[in-house]
Amino acid sequence: MEEKRTNYVSWDEYFMGVAFLSSMRSKDPSTQVGSVIVDTDHKIVSLGYNGMPSGIDDNLVPWGHGDGLDSKYLYVCHAEFNAVLNVRGGASIKGCTLYSTLFPCNECAKAIIQSGIKEVVYASDKYNGELSFQASRRLFDLAGIKYRVYDGRLPEIAYRK
Repeated sequence: MEEKRTNYVSWDEYFMGVAFLSSMRSKDPSTQVGSVIVDTDHKIVSLGYNGMPSGIDDNLVPWGHGDGLDSKYLYVCHAEFNAVLNVRGGASIKGCTLYSTLFPCNECAKAIIQSGIKEVVYASDKYNGELSFQASRRLFDLAGIKYRVYDGRLPEIAYRK
């Protein structure tokens, strides 16, 4: 009898790979983020990436770091927020795990907490020192949300340029 493969991807590697693939849908020229929400049975419940709200022509809004109304930050929905909103068919995400290519900001942290997600796994923490990301950690700690850095192998797709 032949033995099974031993070099298959772990669940963390699989779901983070899906998060990275989702990030490739983002039209943001500087930061592409993807998120995946997974239930306790290792089933994908929802996906998201950073982009403009549904129904908005993304050619009519700014994608840069400009000032005032010329800043993308006033318009873009983050990947984690989109993943929470994209749940279909009345499915519950209570008790689920969210995989994200970037540690969530405080606004996304609030949506994560309100939705009942219990764990966040993230690949990058490049904004760690910024106030909104310090607030995220505080919110997660207060709500008892576990968060951890992804420590698996990154698929080749994650190294795209």
